[in-house]
Amino acid sequence: MRSLILASLAGLLIAAPASAFMGDKKQEDRPPPTTTAAGTALTPRQQAESWYADAYDVIAQARKDVEGGNAKAAEKKFKKALDRALRATEYDTTYHEAWNLVGYANRKLGKYDQALAAYGHCLRLKPGYVPAREYLGETQLEMGHVDKAKEQLVWLERQGEELPAKTLRDAIDAWEKAHPAPAAPSGSN
Repeated sequence: MRSLILASLAGLLIAAPASAFMGDKKQEDRPPPTTTAAGTALTPRQQAESWYADAYDVIAQARKDVEGGNAKAAEKKFKKALDRALRATEYDTTYHEAWNLVGYANRKLGKYDQALAAYGHCLRLKPGYVPAREYLGETQLEMGHVDKAKEQLVWLERQGEELPAKTLRDAIDAWEKAHPAPAAPSGSN
C-alpha cells in the first residue's frame, strides 16, 4: 500500500512540471482542434479551414505589430501564420485562399520566390481570385518588376476591381516616385 502511494506521488511530481507547462501555454500557441464540440472528427476541409482561420488571425496580429513598429514580433507572427497556412494546404491542397495566405506570409518575410510560387498555385486553382492578383502585383513591385506589377493592375482594372486596383496603383505610384527613371542622355552634336 505504501509503495502504491509513493508511486502515485512520484508520478504526480513528474507530471506536475509538464501539466504546469501545458497550463501556461497561451491559447494562441495551441493548434486548432481536430474534433467538433460534439466529439466527431473534423473532415480534412474543416481542419484546413480551422488552420486557415488561425493563420488569418495571426496575420492580423502581425499587421498590428508592423503598424506599431515592432518588426521583430511581426516577423515571428508571420512565420507562425505561414506554418499554419501551410498546414491548411496539407489538409486541402485545393484551398486557394490558404495558398494565397501562404504567398502573403512569404512575401512579408521577404521570401519572394516562395510567395510567387504560392500565388501561382492559388491562381491555377482559381484564376480570377482578386486578392491573389493584387498581392502578386505587390510582390512583383517589391522585387522591382514594375512592368509585371502593372500587368496585374491592368487585370484588376479590366475586372472592375476598383479598391484592389487603387491599392496596387498607389503602391506602384509610390514605388515609381521613390525610384525615378534615369534621365535620357542628351543628344550630341
